[in-house]
Amino acid sequence: MPHKHLLLASSSPYRKELLARLGLSFSCASPNIDESPKKEESPKELAIRLARSKAQALAPKYPGHWVIGSDQVATLPDGTLLSKPGTYSKAIQQLKQSSNKSVNFLTGLALLDADSGELQTCCEKFTVHFRDLTSQEIEAYLRKEEPYDCAGSFKMEGLGITLFRELQGQDPNSLIGLPLIALNNMLTAWGRNPLLEN
Repeated sequence: MPHKHLLLASSSPYRKELLARLGLSFSCASPNIDESPKKEESPKELAIRLARSKAQALAPKYPGHWVIGSDQVATLPDGTLLSKPGTYSKAIQQLKQSSNKSVNFLTGLALLDADSGELQTCCEKFTVHFRDLTSQEIEAYLRKEEPYDCAGSFKMEGLGITLFRELQGQDPNSLIGLPLIALNNMLTAWGRNPLLEN
């Protein structure tokens, strides 16, 4: 089967950087979807639906492509969803809520053949166990890294690592926003192995 072009359905610089690690050529486009949770929808269902919706939103405009959609949902132990904070004050609030707690990050992944409609999906869970953070530590961290476009208010690939007591999960890339192990397995299942490409 001839290889199809890859399209990353995201404007995230973090996901773009992650996908580039596989050494495959790809393009990016930003999907326009409603990311509001539905009533009675679990965090896992939400993550998968958003990933699938992102891929499906772009598929009609990109025939001849395999479209990659991914989205992340973060939840506190009581089920509260943590979105991208957007502001310093919201980031302060999120990190205070997360202090000394275990936060689950559920990253949905979808690989869609724009021509056939064939679809693979999965959800990767990654748990972040936060240290007991002082207000001084939280404020210092936010001043240094300004992670206001990141769910949970941290950048794991930077100084955010200093906020944690322990990380637990199969693929640390999923915490940044794109589960590369799962994506590689999906691509390989469709006959495209990044290791064997020119």
